[in-house]
Parts: sequence; C-alpha cells; structure tokens
Amino acid sequence: MNNMSMTTNDTVYVAGHCGLVGSAIWRRLEAKGYTKLVGRSHAELDLCDAAAVRQFFDEQRPDCVILAAAYVGGIVANNEQGADFIYRNLQIQQNVIGEAFRHEVRKLLFLGSTCIYPRLAPQPMTEESLLTGSLEPTNEPYALAKIAGLKMCEAFNRQYGTNYIAVMPTNLYGPRDNFDLLRSHVLPGMMRKLHLARLLQEENLHALRADLTRRPVARVASLDTLQGIADGLATYGIGPDDLHLWGTGRPLREFMWSDDMADACLFMMEQVEAQELATQGVSFVNVGTGEEISIRNLADLVSQTVGYRGNIRFDSTKPDGTPRKLTDLTRLHNLGWHHTTSLEQGVEKLYDWYRDDLGL
Repeated sequence: MNNMSMTTNDTVYVAGHCGLVGSAIWRRLEAKGYTKLVGRSHAELDLCDAAAVRQFFDEQRPDCVILAAAYVGGIVANNEQGADFIYRNLQIQQNVIGEAFRHEVRKLLFLGSTCIYPRLAPQPMTEESLLTGSLEPTNEPYALAKIAGLKMCEAFNRQYGTNYIAVMPTNLYGPRDNFDLLRSHVLPGMMRKLHLARLLQEENLHALRADLTRRPVARVASLDTLQGIADGLATYGIGPDDLHLWGTGRPLREFMWSDDMADACLFMMEQVEAQELATQGVSFVNVGTGEEISIRNLADLVSQTVGYRGNIRFDSTKPDGTPRKLTDLTRLHNLGWHHTTSLEQGVEKLYDWYRDDLGL
C-alpha cells in the first residue's frame, strides 16, 4: 500500500450509498473502521444537477470517492427506457468524476457493468474484449454510458496522472435490492414473483397485504380480498399454480452476493493503483464469481428456497438478452482477491433479508 491508497483516516464519499451496491460498500467500510463517511440520498443530492454536485464537493472535500450511483434496471426497463438510461448515467458520471478531478480527489473507484462487453464476446469475457463487437441491443444505452465512464477514468489517468480505477461487476444481488416487478434485475424480480405466487397458493392474505403495502404494485387496485390481489398479480404472470417468466430460460448468467462485491471494491481502493493496472494495458478489472447458471435452473433454485410448488413457464416470445455473460477473473485473482459466498448461500440469505424486511 502507498500514500495513494485509501485508508481509514480518509474522508470517503460513497455516491449511491442507499442502493444495493453502495449500501453494501458502506457497511463494509464501517466494519473496517472507516469513520469519516459521506453519503447523500437522491432527495438530498441529485447527481444529475451539476451545480448541486459542485457545491457538495466544495463543502465536503472528500479524499476518496466510490461512484456506485447509477440509474439501473432489468431487461424490461432497459428495453423501454433507453433514453433515461444513457442520459441519466452520463450526467451522473460527468458530474461526479468531473468534480472529483476539480477538487483533487486522491483516488476514485467507478463501478461499471459487464454489459459493456459485446453480445457475442468469447466466453469467459476478458477485459480485452471491450469494443471488439456489437453490444446487446436491449441494454445498449446503459452499456454505452458505462463504457464512457470507464474511458473517462482512463483518459484522466493518462492525461493528468489521476488515480481513478474501474471495476466491472457481474450481476449483483443482495440486501436493499430492487424488487419491482417490472424494473428489477432477474434474480430479485424472480424471487418476489415466486414469493407472491407461494402466498397465493397458501391464500395468505395477511402476508400478501404486507408485501404489497411495503412495495406497491400497479394494477393491484385493492388489497381487500384475495381474489382482487390474485386478479392484479395475474397481469404480471403470477398465479398460484403457474408462474410466467420472460424468455426461454436458456441464457446463462453469473451472480454475485453484494457484500462480496463490496469487499472487492475495498480491496481495489486499498491495495491496487491505476498505474499498476495501466502497466497491464487496462484501466479496469472484472469482478465476479466465475460461475454461471441458466435462468431456468436459477428459477428452480429460487423456487426451492421460497417454497413455491407450482409450475414455472417461460415465454419464448419475450427477449432473452445476451446468451451468456461469464467473466474472466484471471486479472482479479492474480491481484489476490476471490469471492466467498456461493449462489445457494446468497439466495438463502437474500430471502431471509426479504422476509425480515417485510416483518414476516
């Protein structure tokens, strides 16, 4: 470790500290003894507002920045809201990275996504695959924004000698995930659908009301009767005997527990410098587990965890997205970091958290 690395004496700004990844990073920082942590909710600081972001940096003067804030969503949201995904993420990145540079932040970590890689990239995907082919159309706007972010870090390092590093995480899941039935990523969305389907099977009106009160669902107009809830959830493909999911179920995906990702981020901030990566010809590193599962098998795993005993049906008229997205972790492993939480352990921990959040 040298004087460029993050230490417990630093003032650390975690952008997006209320979200899935940011909250995991915040917990990990606290556990390691960081006491000068700075975070702002979206209501307190709109990162798309350049003037507000500049004022925030003027006042707080952080030593280190972890940019975990992003406008994110699953395949449905990406497919329908491409303009929002590219515009908002470019704004967030431009403002935070720009002010970090103006205020001479010593070290910055930018969180991207493995969707930056070509749709048909050779598997497992190495960092060198970037910009070697066409992106997956359903999330191209988001991917382009993330590519711009990592390239911005790379360009600042090259031109100004800054210490900005980027990590490209695989699909993440964990506490404080987004469980919206339309905007969530695959695993939390699947878990909630299976949870609701099980409650319909059991005719558990109390638990259904608790879930839908905590996270309201459009088109479920009334919580007064079991039939009214069932009719509303049916429009999302959720029923007591049949659950419908998008796609064929064949695509392969890699999933990582958010606390493992947080640990990797702190490892990069405390142990790895941008110059070290540059000598390897890259400015970013893949972060993942190196293990994959089909969406169909994931549905079976989550179904077993949740206790749903109905049928799971896949709608092949809906898009699958990228056929396969497995990360090559050679570089990360050579740096000295490995994940510790298996998918089976993580899914069980997530469902425990979800039920605790509902007070069940």
